[in-house]
Amino acid sequence: MNELFNELFGRYTLADEVKAKGIYPYYRPIESGQDPVVRMDGKPVLMFGSNSYLGLSDDPRLKEAAIEAIRKYGTSCSGSRFLNGTLDIHLELEEKLAKLVGKEDAVTFSTGFQTNLGVVSLGTRGGYIFLDSYDHASIIDGSRLSFSKVFKFSHNDLGSLEEKLQRVEYNRPKLIVVDGIYSMSGDIAPLPGILDLAEQYNAAVMVDDAHSLGVLGDHGRGTADYFGVTDRVDLIMGTFSKSFGSLGGFIAGSRNMLNYIRHNSRSLIFSASMPPANVAATIKAIDIMLSEPERIEHLWEITDFAHKEFVRRGFDIGVTQSPIFPLYVRDTDKCLTAVRDALEEGVFITPVIPPAVPPDSVIIRFAMMATHTREQVEEGIDKMERIFRKLEIIK
Repeated sequence: MNELFNELFGRYTLADEVKAKGIYPYYRPIESGQDPVVRMDGKPVLMFGSNSYLGLSDDPRLKEAAIEAIRKYGTSCSGSRFLNGTLDIHLELEEKLAKLVGKEDAVTFSTGFQTNLGVVSLGTRGGYIFLDSYDHASIIDGSRLSFSKVFKFSHNDLGSLEEKLQRVEYNRPKLIVVDGIYSMSGDIAPLPGILDLAEQYNAAVMVDDAHSLGVLGDHGRGTADYFGVTDRVDLIMGTFSKSFGSLGGFIAGSRNMLNYIRHNSRSLIFSASMPPANVAATIKAIDIMLSEPERIEHLWEITDFAHKEFVRRGFDIGVTQSPIFPLYVRDTDKCLTAVRDALEEGVFITPVIPPAVPPDSVIIRFAMMATHTREQVEEGIDKMERIFRKLEIIK
């Protein structure tokens, strides 16, 4: 290896240092599907670290749909959507997605990350992009690839957003990009207020509904539907790797916008398209979500129960409004120790540590699935309380 690069990579020792302490929390192998109880090292473990909010990742109906698609179409499209990689089921899925979120048109990407990368990066030279400081990394990376000037405003702070909007020319292209539900803090974007500012200052609005679809709105239609402002939102983005138990992403909006994206988005044009199995599984997941509203109802029942229990037992859960619970630890070593101890107790949770968050905002992410029972949620909270008290995170 080139000596310069060898020296550069050789300086990275953090992972090995954490492993030496016995508290390394990443790349832990799971031997089963993403169910409420998974198997790890041959043992049952309660899963509270998944994004499968509707519990569909291991649903037999999705599996069967994926198998049938492989039988008909094979395992890969072997090309991009732009060229040979568009199947009839891609078009079927896009039609369902546009109808689901109340927009004229939609197009699918291979992943949610590529969706944000490919759409946000289309920002024009001389234009502006406004990002919430908690926006997902894919949105941030997309903005870095654009020719627009980028402004960050304080999280969910309408005053901060307005102050940034006031700095720029009224007649220049402007795009505000926010998450619907924020994946770590669990709170919801104040979308009506954001839209009011967008209309006042002549800006477009894009909502990343990766963690909102299947959770918010009528039959899980997302944040804009939840607030009743679908017609006022310009672009709605979503992923299939969370509530829909598959893999891929999409963007929905007006036909004119989608026509431009289809012919200019580099991460769409130059990436292989979603495999047939993932397309078919997503179609089936949407059908199940729309026909089984009791899944979302139960998700919110256990979410409300968990919220009350965490507060009653003294946990700091911030301002979450969703099935995502940030359990504030505010100490990296204690956080990683708690994750290790939880796994030993049969509970899978995930840490969020620097550089992803500042040192005083270190959290453990504890998330609900519609397939969790109330008893499983209570057991998970019981074990987390014992660990947090032992480590003096709560007293």
